[in-house]
Amino acid sequence: MPMTMVVTRNVSDRTRGFLASSMLELSAGVYSAPRLSAAVRKRIWTVLEEWWPYERDASIIMVWHENKVPAGQAVKTLGIPPVDLIEIDGIVLARRPSN
Repeated sequence: MPMTMVVTRNVSDRTRGFLASSMLELSAGVYSAPRLSAAVRKRIWTVLEEWWPYERDASIIMVWHENKVPAGQAVKTLGIPPVDLIEIDGIVLARRPSN
């Protein structure tokens, strides 16, 4: 069960309360869970996706340890350009789509 982090910006009180009920809020909008199972992590993300249409000018990013991706860190985002971690010549880079 890997460490999971969620960072939010301008989300509703409903979203903040939900995240605080399942993870530790380390600072305003920064949530952490040291041993969150994949099933619980997926459920949290599903709820965030379902509530996303009701957010305004907000963003959410979730990161966790994942052996099968470059740098061993998986990323999911809502509200900001998606981030893909790619490995080029042994260097891990964050790729965002161009506008």
